Amino acid sequence: MKFLHLGDLHLGKSMNDYSLIEDQRYILEQILGIADTRQVDGVLLAGDIYDKPVPSEEAVRLLDFLLCELAARHKKVYLVSGNHDSDERLHFGSTFFEKSDIYIASRYEGELFCQTLEDAYGELQIYLLPFVKASQVRHFFPQEEITSYDRAVRVVLEQAGIHADARNLLVAHQFVAGSGTDPELGGSENMAVQTVGAVEKVDVDCFAGFDYVALGHIHSPQQVGRDTIRYAGSPLKYSFSEIHKEKSVPVVTMGEKGKVDVELVPLKPRRDMRHLKGRLEQLLEKGNVQAPDDYIYVTLTDEDPIPEAMGILRQYYPNLMKLDYENSHTKEVMQPDLSRVTQEKTFQELVSDFYYRMYGCEMNQEEMDILLEVAKEVGISHETD
Repeated sequence: MKFLHLGDLHLGKSMNDYSLIEDQRYILEQILGIADTRQVDGVLLAGDIYDKPVPSEEAVRLLDFLLCELAARHKKVYLVSGNHDSDERLHFGSTFFEKSDIYIASRYEGELFCQTLEDAYGELQIYLLPFVKASQVRHFFPQEEITSYDRAVRVVLEQAGIHADARNLLVAHQFVAGSGTDPELGGSENMAVQTVGAVEKVDVDCFAGFDYVALGHIHSPQQVGRDTIRYAGSPLKYSFSEIHKEKSVPVVTMGEKGKVDVELVPLKPRRDMRHLKGRLEQLLEKGNVQAPDDYIYVTLTDEDPIPEAMGILRQYYPNLMKLDYENSHTKEVMQPDLSRVTQEKTFQELVSDFYYRMYGCEMNQEEMDILLEVAKEVGISHETD
């Protein structure tokens, strides 16, 4: 039996005020093509289906498109909610969807969803675990001592009565880490993952009884502990920190007990994400402007700020998202001798110097007055204008 593993679609996401709906539809159509050519039996959707708890109308239509296309192809769908999703909104219509073999576990209600499929190797148990917090699990099992995400997931799995000698597949959306090793973040995950990951962390050994674990939550495709416990990663780059990452979709073939094959099929976006660095004149030279429709981040190395640089660059790169500078001025700002500088200059002088280096002009008096007032309120400065 063969499955396509997806996670972290984040339908409706925008980046730097650019809507990614067209890019998301393009990549979903590509994924549907992979489902056809690889002749998969089902699709595993491991949470963060939407980017926001209240998705836009465009995002809802896009999920409707995906589910309708999969149903028309007679592909089974197993979907769990992620921390970005609204349980109630994903749950709506789930009973009706089951008639089209679309199974949605949007909230944990004291029992782990399980469906039994059968193929040439016998029964295959598919379990669905939506994103859960310790408090949610504690509500159903007050007799258990549940103080962490790890313990919460362990209790859920213990109560499910999973038989380790059976063929078991789990779809889940949690922050799962290997023994002593955290997963590599893509950079566009929820900030809670990046700042309090130790609190949310679930140890990979929770899933010893499963032949394959289809994870969502982390945007970089990777295995955790072993090749058959895996984050699919987001299908698109949602952060400039992912510029050099390659996206893929796992196609998982479940053979006899203990035999699982994972093929990573590359994904090619409609527009790639690139970082260009150099002098403005150099970047715009004939032959240097390539793939102009890509999403672009430019770092200019010109010593002096260039008026209307963003507008100039957008004539060549209409999807320019970000612009900054790297030169002797910015390096000086980033690596000053703070002890000496703060002794030799007043607060106003420090702020004025920084403003000029970043924007190439002087701060006006009104701006300085506002900043001084704020600085006095927080105790940074006692200077008067």
